[in-house]
This record gives sequence, structure tokens and C-alpha cells, in this order.
Amino acid sequence: MRKLLLIYGLIFTGFVSCEQEAADQNAVARVNDHYLLKSDLDEAMPQGLGSEDSLLYRNNYIKIWATKELLLEKAKINVEDDNDEIENLIRDYRKELLIDRYKKALLQQELDTVITDKDISDYYESNKNVYRLNEKLIQLKYIHFSEEMNDKKDLVKMFKSEAPEDLEELIARELEFYSFSFNDSIWVAYRDVEKKLPFLKEEKNIKKNQYIHKEDSLGVYLLAVKDLRLRNEVAPLNYVIPTIKQMILHKRKLELMNEIEKTIMVDAINNKQFEQY
Repeated sequence: MRKLLLIYGLIFTGFVSCEQEAADQNAVARVNDHYLLKSDLDEAMPQGLGSEDSLLYRNNYIKIWATKELLLEKAKINVEDDNDEIENLIRDYRKELLIDRYKKALLQQELDTVITDKDISDYYESNKNVYRLNEKLIQLKYIHFSEEMNDKKDLVKMFKSEAPEDLEELIARELEFYSFSFNDSIWVAYRDVEKKLPFLKEEKNIKKNQYIHKEDSLGVYLLAVKDLRLRNEVAPLNYVIPTIKQMILHKRKLELMNEIEKTIMVDAINNKQFEQY
């Protein structure tokens, strides 16, 4: 019997020794009986790093891993969990993760992500007061060029013109200007425009449909204001479209999940899967 136990002991020791040897061969670090395997490190390693960055990342990753393992061992010794509080938290967290993944899969399959112009317009009209501006906005076109340009009068004439060919000519000459903007259909922050056109800081009564021609030591400024919105006014529709799209999708997600949860509950009751006592 003793011989048999000795043989089993030797076999077990051999297995442990083999496992230990295999771990040592495949490991890049050890904390007591826990090993960080090379395969795990390789999987975590970002692609495309140079040799120096790769070595730095490797050493940092190993250090973080070892620190966590050492802290975990200390925690197991010094932290009591008599009431299984930690285990309960882990179980609850796992449930939440599974439910969250299931919800995301359902939303991906069932959510209507098509948002029409009418959807946007209707939402905007119903929630206008929510979209109050916290800064001044402006729609404009402008050019800033050297006062030494030989055809300054022609540039002024083309800038004030509504003819498409004149706008095309200005666009073709963009490289001749210090700065410019020809898209007056978009709303931009007034403070950003002031950085490009410093003289605006002294203009107190900028108005809609206003034309401004200024010249100073820095050159000639031609500015056409298409529209203007002041702080605390309702934001223009095309300025808040991205936000509205997000809100519409969020609302649809909530409504869809509420509908799914109701359906699941009704089916469970009908199929005798759920009973309340």
C-alpha cells in the first residue's frame, strides 16, 4: 500500500513538475503560482510598434500584470467576504453584461435608423425651446486679400455679384487670397469669424443681409452677412440636425426596448413561465 501511494505521489509530482516546466517555458513573468504567458502578452501587444516602443510596452504590461496579481493575493488574505457580497456583485454584474449584450443585439436587428427630413423637422418644431444658443452664430461669405491687387475693383464687383460664374471665378483664384469662405449656407460661431476678421470686434451693429467693405494695413476685407442669430435665440434647424438625429435615435431605442420588455413579460405570463404570488 505504501509502495502504491509512493508511486502515485511520484506520478503526481511528475505531472506538477511537467506543468511547472511547461509554464516556465511559455511564460514571460511569474507571481508565485500564477504565470503570464507569452501568447497572452503577444495578443495584447499593439501592431506596428518599433523595437524600442515594443520593449517599453512589454515591460510596462508585465509590470501592471504583476502589480494586479500581487494586490489580488494580498486582497484575498486581508479582505473578508463572509456574506458573499463580492460573489453576489460578480453574479449581478455578469447578468447585467449578458442582458446588455442581448439588448444591443436586438437593437441592431430591430431599430429603425432611417431618419427622414420630416422626422427632423417635426422633432425640431416640437422642441424648439430646448435648442437655445449659448453663443452668437453667423452665416456669411468673405474674402481677405492684399490691397496691392491690381484688379481690386473687379474682385469687389465679382464678390457682390449673384452670378454663378463670378463665384466660380473667385473660387478659382482662392490661392490669391489671405483667407476666404464662400459657403454662406452653414452656420459658424461668431467668435471664430472674429479670429479671421479682427475688425468685427469693433462692429457693434452687424445685421442680416449686410455688406461690409473694410481696408487696413493688413489688406482688404469683403464680407457679406447672410443671416445672424444671437445668444439665447432659438438655434437654426440645420445647426442642430446632428443633435436632433441623436435624440430621435435615443428615443426610438427607449421605445423599442420598452415594447420588447412588455412583449417578453406578456409571453412569459401566457406560457406560465412567470407567476407572481
